[in-house]
Amino acid sequence: QVQLVESGGGLVQAGGSLRLSCAASGGTFSRYLMGWFRQAPGKEREFVAAIRWSGDTSYADSVKGRFTISRDNAKNTVYLQMNSLKPEDTAVYYCAATLSYGWNMDRLYEYWGQGTQVTVSS
Repeated sequence: QVQLVESGGGLVQAGGSLRLSCAASGGTFSRYLMGWFRQAPGKEREFVAAIRWSGDTSYADSVKGRFTISRDNAKNTVYLQMNSLKPEDTAVYYCAATLSYGWNMDRLYEYWGQGTQVTVSS
């Protein structure tokens, strides 16, 4: 029902910034809880941030104060602004969507994008 396409990943120096975008189609975008997850090589997938229709947000402790999630319902797009990037932020970042109140529970997210690579050099 829903297709998600991430973009905006790339290579950046430590301390730099990137903005990831996730374009959604095929559903009523404003009704979905939207989340970002990431997976580093050899590591398990972990929660990064999420935002619901009201604008309420949730962040992993590791990114709080550095990352900001936002959404533009008119463009059916969710963003992840990443500032003060650290080498440990290096991972493939995935956009996800659900009609459930899953927040950091990846098992409750129904739809996933293909991922975009973020590499932060030390």
